[in-house]
Amino acid sequence: MKKKKVICVGEALIDRIRNKSNQGFTDFFGGAPANVACALRKLKIDSTFVGCLGNDDNGKKFIKQFNELEVNLDFLQLDDYSSTRVVNVDRDQWGDRFFSGFEESSHSCFADEVFSKKFIEKEILDVEKSFLETKYLVTGTILLSSSISAETIFFLIEQAKKFEVKVVIDLNWREVFWDHSSFSSDMSKAERVNLIKKFLNHANVLKLAKEEATLFFEEENSLLISQQLPNRPDVIITDGKNPVSWYIGGLQGITQTPNSQKIVDTTGAGDAFLAGLISKLISSGYPSNKLEIEDCIKFASVCGLLTCLGEGAIEQQPYYEKVNKFFGSLMS
Repeated sequence: MKKKKVICVGEALIDRIRNKSNQGFTDFFGGAPANVACALRKLKIDSTFVGCLGNDDNGKKFIKQFNELEVNLDFLQLDDYSSTRVVNVDRDQWGDRFFSGFEESSHSCFADEVFSKKFIEKEILDVEKSFLETKYLVTGTILLSSSISAETIFFLIEQAKKFEVKVVIDLNWREVFWDHSSFSSDMSKAERVNLIKKFLNHANVLKLAKEEATLFFEEENSLLISQQLPNRPDVIITDGKNPVSWYIGGLQGITQTPNSQKIVDTTGAGDAFLAGLISKLISSGYPSNKLEIEDCIKFASVCGLLTCLGEGAIEQQPYYEKVNKFFGSLMS
């Protein structure tokens, strides 16, 4: 059986983005794994989101969004004693965003911090059945800032390996999550980095931003980063609008990205890029030469660019037809 499904594991949250006028905020759905799950559906790939939401208004709105896009929620957890996390996102004058903290909650923790292994174990037969049809498991590193959620992601990765599901890790270093977690707030930056680096040993595909490459590997060369990890993963390094550096299938290269003067908001661009890349790997098959790799990276870059042309991550993600049209105009 040809595996064509993707399981995205991690946080679903609300990005509360400061309006351009600096008068108030607008709420958008976010969280990297949730963004990837939704972007994949728009690109005609079956996706499942596995994580934990608060049993609150934001959680219910998120479920509605997932359902509209037909993201599978068979293993979604809803928690009565924690809240769906709301992240305050400020923007600089170029539209680039930065996290400025979290909205206070009436609960002592956020739902993504209590993502439970017990719940997954109860559903293990269905989880295993799902893995049989799954090509990639996609996750980030934010779950590691909670001991409860960290245990769950490690358990799921072990299950993935049993069923020969490839593990895709988007490093997605967000120190503010670690600063605000009761589990990790006392850890030094070096301890956090080391914990994440150990986790990256599980990656078959690693996506990271240029500044993350420097922080975690003291290196910006994709091949040399791959050589630091036991699985010798494919490594993709993004750098905003600058070229993408990659090491895929034993080949190395740099690919120019399309640009636009109409950038409004970069939130979720990297997640749309990753979804675009995975969708190509599934629909076109694993690339066997530089030309095919370039094709995958360019398609992914178009997904990222189109997401930047409006506000919010999931709302702005392009559908397959739009990407194909834009991609075609670039190639002609």
